[in-house]
Amino acid sequence: MAGWLVAGVATVGAGTYLGWDGFTIQLGNLMVIVAMLVLFVLALVLPFPGGKGRK
Repeated sequence: MAGWLVAGVATVGAGTYLGWDGFTIQLGNLMVIVAMLVLFVLALVLPFPGGKGRK
C-alpha cells in the first residue's frame, strides 16, 4: 500500500511556474490568490443579507 501511495505522489508533475524578473510563482498558487482577491472584493461590494430592513 505504501508503494502505491509513493507511486501516486511521484506521478504528480512539478507544476507550471510563472516568472517576472526576480519573482516566480506557481500557477496553482496564483489562481488561489486571485480567487481570494475576487471573493474579498465581492464581500465588500455585495450588500449584507437583511441589512437594509433593520434600523
